[in-house]
Amino acid sequence: MSSNVLCEEEQQLARICALLCSLGVTANYAGFFHASYAVYLASQRPERLLLVTKRLYPEVARRYGTTWRSVERNIRTVAQIAWNSGREQLEQMAHCPLAERPNASRFLAILTGAVFSGRAV
Repeated sequence: MSSNVLCEEEQQLARICALLCSLGVTANYAGFFHASYAVYLASQRPERLLLVTKRLYPEVARRYGTTWRSVERNIRTVAQIAWNSGREQLEQMAHCPLAERPNASRFLAILTGAVFSGRAV
């Protein structure tokens, strides 16, 4: 990988991490890193969001040496924290009120949409 591509990846991951922090999610959760990398991957190829358990979670799991089920569980945990700590901001990113906590795949879609639209911090 060239240094420009690596630098661009690092910058985008830093923006995604800042977005998660603004929702009250901190780096002491494994899901913080799983969610940030999943959003990065989805921002590169949005069609990954169509089949998260077949395309997105396994790719994240390979990077972090875990299973796709652990990735999903950890992202659910992060979504719960964001729901409890940053619900208003999460709803702004979703462009609609959320009647209930978004599941893991919807949470990733909301974050990916925020990254695409430039609403990421």
